[in-house]
Amino acid sequence: MTRYALRVTSLAAALGLWQLLTSRDIDLWLRFSQFPTVTDVAHAFADRLAGPHYWTDLTDSLTRILTGFLLAAVLGVATGVLVARSRLAEDLLGPVLEVIRPIPAIALVPVAILLFPSNEQGIVFITCTAAFFPVLVSTRHSVRALTPVWEEAVRTMGGGRWRVLASVILPGALPGVFGGLSVGIGVSWICVISAEMISGQYGVGYRTWQDYTVVDYPGVFVGMVTIGVLGWLTSTAVELLGRRLTRWLPRTSHVPATRPKPVRTRTAPPVGTAVPQGLHPKEARDEHLVRD
Repeated sequence: MTRYALRVTSLAAALGLWQLLTSRDIDLWLRFSQFPTVTDVAHAFADRLAGPHYWTDLTDSLTRILTGFLLAAVLGVATGVLVARSRLAEDLLGPVLEVIRPIPAIALVPVAILLFPSNEQGIVFITCTAAFFPVLVSTRHSVRALTPVWEEAVRTMGGGRWRVLASVILPGALPGVFGGLSVGIGVSWICVISAEMISGQYGVGYRTWQDYTVVDYPGVFVGMVTIGVLGWLTSTAVELLGRRLTRWLPRTSHVPATRPKPVRTRTAPPVGTAVPQGLHPKEARDEHLVRD
């Protein structure tokens, strides 16, 4: 409960600071007087929720992001495992993928416009490309980092190639795969919003850009808040799914470890050691410890 209280407090403090700087028209190098206040954004948000366009844009953006991301997840995991396990696939696909990977996905908008018959398919293609490479690279490194002993143990027990894939490769690489998926969903949101601004007809990105062109700054911030909330929800969903599928992994605890108290042990004097006169045998053992 303390952690949730801290999170709510930090969010409330950020909103309070935003309201203070914008309502007072404070200009300290940064021109907060040009920003809408929190109340202006809240009123615009309420008006959007009451209209039909907001929900249409929300549905279109979610459909595009989920379609492109799911395609990227399947293709990225399959290609990553194939490249990591097959030298022939690495030689054939590796050079092409490494040349395309540095190209920003949003730079492929002209290619999508020329290649696909509709803008909808082009936006899904850009979204898929954006998430594909983080998943591919993470899967490839995770598969290559697996301990060979596990595969040898399965083969010793009579397991074949598909048994190794199902029992060793996929479960062992799963934490790294979900790391790539977490990165990929964030990059997908960036690219789908950018693609909607450039060539979309509906969607949160398209509506945000339209609000900017008509100088409706509260509407622009409504779009930004919507994008942030949607990105947070989808990233959280991917993280929770990853924890669910990898619940067999040991989890680190946030409770600081306490240093164990040293245990003092006493040893008897060696056999044959004479006990000084006037000392109890227990005292003789203590004197022996001090002397050593």
